[in-house]
Amino acid sequence: VQLQASGGGWVQAGGSLRLSCAVSGTAVSTVVGWHRQAPGKQREWVAAMTIGGSTTYADSVKGRFTVSRDNAKNTVYLQMDSLKVEDTAVYYCKIRKFWGKGTQVTVSS
Repeated sequence: VQLQASGGGWVQAGGSLRLSCAVSGTAVSTVVGWHRQAPGKQREWVAAMTIGGSTTYADSVKGRFTVSRDNAKNTVYLQMDSLKVEDTAVYYCKIRKFWGKGTQVTVSS
C-alpha cells in the first residue's frame, strides 16, 4: 500500500488549498484519515471519513476543512478553506496503518 499526498504549498491567511492523497494497493472506500504535524508539536488527527462516507473533524478545523474521496481515482482529498497561520504543518493521509509521506502547508499572515 502506498499513499502519496500532494497539493501543499504557501498561502496567505484566509486562503484555500486542496490536498490530494493518491492511493495504490488498496481501495480508498475504507476509513481514511488526515493528520498534521506542526513544527515542535506532536502529530495530531485532523479529519476522517468512514466506509459509509461519514466525516468527522477536529474542533480546530471544523467548518473550514472538508474530506472527500473519489473511488474511481482512488484518491482522497482535504479541502482547506479559511486557512489560519496555526494550520501550518506537514499534512499526512492515512489508511489503516499506512501513512503517506506528507505535504507541507504554510500559511502566512
